[in-house]
Amino acid sequence: MVLEASDKFATRAIHAGAHVDVHGSVIEPISLSTTFKQSAPAQPLGEYEYSRSQNPNRKNLEDAIASLENGKHGLAFSSGSAATAVILQSLPQGSHAVSIGDVYGGTHRYFTKVANAHGVDVSFTNNLIKDLPSLVKSNTKLLWIESPTNPTLQITDIALVNKTAKGLNKDILVVVDNTFLSPYLSNPLDLGVDIVVHSATKYINGHSDVVLGVLATNDTEIYQKLQFLQNAIGAIPSPFDAWLAHRGLKTLHLRVRQAAITATKIAEFLRSSDRVVAVNYPGLDSHPNHDVVLRQHRDGLGGGMVSFRIKGGAESAAKFSSSTRLFTLAESLGGIESLLEVPAIMTHGAIPEDQREASGVYDDLIRLSVGIEDTEDLLEDVKQALQTVKA
Repeated sequence: MVLEASDKFATRAIHAGAHVDVHGSVIEPISLSTTFKQSAPAQPLGEYEYSRSQNPNRKNLEDAIASLENGKHGLAFSSGSAATAVILQSLPQGSHAVSIGDVYGGTHRYFTKVANAHGVDVSFTNNLIKDLPSLVKSNTKLLWIESPTNPTLQITDIALVNKTAKGLNKDILVVVDNTFLSPYLSNPLDLGVDIVVHSATKYINGHSDVVLGVLATNDTEIYQKLQFLQNAIGAIPSPFDAWLAHRGLKTLHLRVRQAAITATKIAEFLRSSDRVVAVNYPGLDSHPNHDVVLRQHRDGLGGGMVSFRIKGGAESAAKFSSSTRLFTLAESLGGIESLLEVPAIMTHGAIPEDQREASGVYDDLIRLSVGIEDTEDLLEDVKQALQTVKA
């Protein structure tokens, strides 16, 4: 099937990268072969030679990701962390990078514990607009943005920050981690950034059975550099994982919209509870950057992630997290099932306390990943778990 430029998101989610094979299969089979026949030395029969370099299932997924992010090129990796590592390794030695402070714990770990091993120094800030002029240097080669941030759900005006950064240093590479929203709710490439990256383990796959990372770009030179590193390092997903993620992608729009609808209702309830200190949710009109959400997100939807601080400190956070019936206490997010965690001692536990708290990650913070169970059932689960803690 040939997609038209006018085809909408749901149509592209179903059909992008869905190439019919020689047998006419509607769903492409999994290609497990590690190598491909050649008609003569260095003359493959088709476009594939060796599966580390490229594989039909990975190519299908990469094409689909590029389409849904409104990009020219897509790449898939063995994990979101592998995608992050490849981007960092594409920088020259002696480079400087700037990152939003409230960032995924694994990204923070890479930036602070690994990047310096190949000569990249990283500075953090929780106010990009205010601090960029003082942070960007002549050797600053990368700006890393999460929007919403993990786990306090801060929103960045991506177009404004991108313009500001490139005005300070035209060579800076602007990257947005779009994991929390997915390509359905936000397309940062449309806002001018160079690369958009995802932990596809989350919403893109959506079924908590694959670890995988993806990125998309409109810049062919960037793509070729990252594709070279993808192959040279071997940071690739298996054909089966690529096939599963591509299958999950086909229902992304349905899952993310439902999760966002339910998350809005849960956030509204939490905001009204006397057992809650504060609620972080981009879909609330009380969010500090809600005006940016209305411009930057599809239909102004806030996504499926909610975080809140509970009265009673770490003890209450632990009590609440152990008292839910439908929300499962576990790390990760973006699956069909609802999950919750306490970031300070789970996903962000390796970040020093003073740095965590500077980003708003306190011991009493709970993060919810709202799934696609019935809205009222999930809301009741939150209500009953809150009743177990003191007001």
